[in-house]
Amino acid sequence: MIKYVNYFWDHHFAVHFKEEENILFASLKDPVVQKAIDDHKKIKALIDGLDSSEQENIHQKLSQLADTVDEHVRYEERILFPHLESELTEDQLNNIGRQITPDTLLDNYEDDFWSKPKSL
Repeated sequence: MIKYVNYFWDHHFAVHFKEEENILFASLKDPVVQKAIDDHKKIKALIDGLDSSEQENIHQKLSQLADTVDEHVRYEERILFPHLESELTEDQLNNIGRQITPDTLLDNYEDDFWSKPKSL
């Protein structure tokens, strides 16, 4: 599972976070945007920490990562995006919309471990 998390970071999260930070967040520097940037750093630190985690802590670390990502997505949807829509001009929002790559999640990971029966 750790290999998959690293794969997902390399192929999806890293690009997505960089695009958000360089395009979406670039027009407004305030505490609401800074929290989203801080969340990105926290998620990356949690992912980096998986490689160095002892095996007995791995379930806890994965659960913490999942919770942090979930909280971040909720923050973006409920607070950050409405905030940006209210603070940025329509021209700024349209310009951002033209630059942001549409989310098309093509997951070509070679091991579909999540669909295999668990052994007890």
